[in-house]
Amino acid sequence: MFPAPMGNHSYLSDIRAKFIPSLDPDFQPISLVLRQAKRRITDGTGAVELTLLLERLPGDRSVHRVSLPNPADDDSGEVERLAERICKFLLWQQGASRVGIHSSDGNDRLAKRLAKVYNADGARAFDADMMQRAYGRPLVIEAINPAEAEATDTAKAIGGHLDGCRIGFDLGASDYKLAAVQDGEPVFTTEIPWDPRVEADPAWHRAKINEGLKLAAEKLPRVDAIGGSSAGIIVDSEPRVASLFRSVPDGQFAERVRPIFRSLGKEWSVPFEVANDGDVTALAGAMSLKTNGVLGLAMGSSQAVGFLDQQGRITGWLNELAFAPVDFHPAGPVDEWSGDIGCGVQYFSQQGVVRLAKLAGIDLPDAHPAVQLKHVQELHEAGDERVPPIFDDIGICLGYALGLYAEFYDFSQLLALGRVTSGRGGEQIVARAEEVLRGEFPELAEKVQLQLPDEKSKRVGQAVAAASLPKLGA
Repeated sequence: MFPAPMGNHSYLSDIRAKFIPSLDPDFQPISLVLRQAKRRITDGTGAVELTLLLERLPGDRSVHRVSLPNPADDDSGEVERLAERICKFLLWQQGASRVGIHSSDGNDRLAKRLAKVYNADGARAFDADMMQRAYGRPLVIEAINPAEAEATDTAKAIGGHLDGCRIGFDLGASDYKLAAVQDGEPVFTTEIPWDPRVEADPAWHRAKINEGLKLAAEKLPRVDAIGGSSAGIIVDSEPRVASLFRSVPDGQFAERVRPIFRSLGKEWSVPFEVANDGDVTALAGAMSLKTNGVLGLAMGSSQAVGFLDQQGRITGWLNELAFAPVDFHPAGPVDEWSGDIGCGVQYFSQQGVVRLAKLAGIDLPDAHPAVQLKHVQELHEAGDERVPPIFDDIGICLGYALGLYAEFYDFSQLLALGRVTSGRGGEQIVARAEEVLRGEFPELAEKVQLQLPDEKSKRVGQAVAAASLPKLGA
């Protein structure tokens, strides 16, 4: 792994945040670390420009460039650690089976170090394995010639089809949401509690999904199309990586989980399309707000993120920011699945609420995080004074995270959804995030609007948007 700062010396992390989370005061926003890096360059420190080429599959490439202080001027190791965090962010934002790196000083040291970190024997073996699962080939990180760094535009329009009788579903880790939609109007919506992460038999998953589809079908005169939203990495309606199926053995996953939606589509004999839940979150926002440039953020069992660009298209990127770092502190909270520190899931999900509730001294029931979240929200409604700091902290961290996200996404609307945003807590989160934007990122505050949909849209709006994915006759 890249070294943490030695002793008290800090080259980039000597930041002065205007807003400090009360329960997690050691939080070091990467957005401010990036700002400090830019200040170092402005103050006369030598700079290098890093060019990162992310190739998902042949013909599908994106490029990101960033200027950083010259690592040779930094004996703390923080510049190289920041470069690694940027690479990690890009991997989970855009996805890659190959990362090509060029440094303007001609030094390939960073590429070599990242190649050691992101392999089966490295500290980031989880990330390398997930990229291989997503794209079917081992992740390669190597130095490249800058002339090779050419991006391709593979963005495409998604959803928005409202004709006919449709079923939409949204598969989360704690519940399964359904909507029966007729000519664009939901005639039936529901939420079915479930805990798929502990089930090893793919037949159980298929039967539970089909059970919900049949329930929704009873509310329609016929079924013309079915659209779905699911946590995880979805490529061509196939789950490639999904925590919902984490107990399914690898062999069974490849044989029975990856084709699960195609199998259901054949059974129902209608157009059947499934997309990443983050993209459908963004689609739901674009449909309700009637605008584009939407970054959708669903705070539920994990952190789901989706993006519709200013032309109303999805990019084909992963947008799995649950695994993307937002905290630079070397002792940040650890993600139980990836083993990495300071990643979004520990701040913007049920897990984040549970983590902060424990820091607030709240005794939680020995139950699923969704039940623990509900317990915290009930205490909030009852006036328990230990709860507001939890949602204030989430809002502060979100404000700083948006400052980071704006370095990688061109968005003008932020739509916050998911169980964590239900009730008074959601209002606190948005209010505190807006306060951080005004205080730390005033130009971004002028550009971006934070939206908190009504309670019904938060809970089932994604299922309704999912119903619009298939095009009739497709």
